[in-house]
Amino acid sequence: MVKDKVQQFDLLIIGSGSGLNVIPDGWKVAVVEKGKLGGTCLNRGCIPSKILIHSADVAETIKNAKKFGLDAKLNKVDFAKIISNASKHVDNSSAKIEKGLMNSKDITLFKGTAKFIDNRTVKVGNNIIKADKIIIAAGARPSIPNIPGLNKVKYMTSTEALRLKNQPKTLTILGGGYIACELAHFFGSLGTKINIVQRSNVLLSREDEEISKKFTEIFSKKYNVILNADIIKVYQKGKKKYVDVKTKSGRKTLISDEILVAMGVTSNADTLNLQKTGVKLNKNGFVETNDYLETTAKNIWALGDITGKKMLKHSANYDSQIVFENAIAGKKVKTNYSAMPHAIFSSPQIAGVGLTEQELKEKNIDYAVGKYDFIKTGMGLALQDEEGFVKIMVNPRTKKILGCHIVGTNASILIHEIVVAMQNNLDVDSIANTIHIHPALNEVIQRAIGNI
Repeated sequence: MVKDKVQQFDLLIIGSGSGLNVIPDGWKVAVVEKGKLGGTCLNRGCIPSKILIHSADVAETIKNAKKFGLDAKLNKVDFAKIISNASKHVDNSSAKIEKGLMNSKDITLFKGTAKFIDNRTVKVGNNIIKADKIIIAAGARPSIPNIPGLNKVKYMTSTEALRLKNQPKTLTILGGGYIACELAHFFGSLGTKINIVQRSNVLLSREDEEISKKFTEIFSKKYNVILNADIIKVYQKGKKKYVDVKTKSGRKTLISDEILVAMGVTSNADTLNLQKTGVKLNKNGFVETNDYLETTAKNIWALGDITGKKMLKHSANYDSQIVFENAIAGKKVKTNYSAMPHAIFSSPQIAGVGLTEQELKEKNIDYAVGKYDFIKTGMGLALQDEEGFVKIMVNPRTKKILGCHIVGTNASILIHEIVVAMQNNLDVDSIANTIHIHPALNEVIQRAIGNI
């Protein structure tokens, strides 16, 4: 019988994503990772998906070439090569991270699942790891809904979709959030017929209501979007997969080669045996943290997706800075997510920061709105972006920005002018009075402010 080995560390980090940013020089550190090094973003999230989506963007550009007086055709899609290129990049990056940790004299990597057996003690395989301080950064995973028949059908989540070797002719996506819409763009632009089944009356229902409405309108012209849908059951006959849905207009059956489940995420906290600690979970199963990212147990912090706060890689990186200051440097620094931006890399792109209009109404916050269409700017006209617009909301007395939401070309880039202003507590005049390059697309921000 192999005796469990007990090892003592200054710091234990569970998860190898943004938690690795917290490693201090000279500390004896243990890192536990059950999968590939690099976390969700690198291995099965933002990095591989954006590499794939760029191929979709290029394909869509070719398809739209006629609008610009060009005769171009997309003759062939080498789907396997597209997937292979992304996978190779991800796997190489992950291997480099692992090699770096293995070669460090101060860091010990434990491959496996961490299970708490005491407040600051975990077991990984035959190793028992004790640490003075612990950081939980174990992330989240795709949520699998309780749909009749789903457990009997071979379905995909985003994890499998990003490694799929054969392009499906038809794909049914369950869910209408950002993962669903990004992957619909990827597969759809490369020629797959797309069905999207959404429970609410719009896609991207957490976005500003005008953005969601416009995006749903655009996507519904490209794909078979079924709104206000209840999924009755899922089943398989041979290689074909069937989804029975019920809408206000009646019941219908969708037939496809593959089914993608993209209906939210679940915290990985349930895998850690946290009942052996003083770490509490919230009602949704995420690790409960205060403004300093401290858990309810002394000397245990949590960051990133496992806290259920913003569920973004750049938010997890921000969290890691806060945890470093508090857990390592011994300071007391609060989190502030008020200027935390996000972007959806679909077509069209979407980006936002701050409050939505519906949130402002719910909170009874007084606001003024400015909007401007891309097509009314010189570059918007050149790009022929007839659907894009910027919407910005400000405090009418202080002119401070309350929220900004963009749908259209390069939304993920354009939003940063607003983020910088919000982060530095500047009012909209600081943007309006800044000289903007003409006819660059950023003029749409300046003109939206002028319309407040």
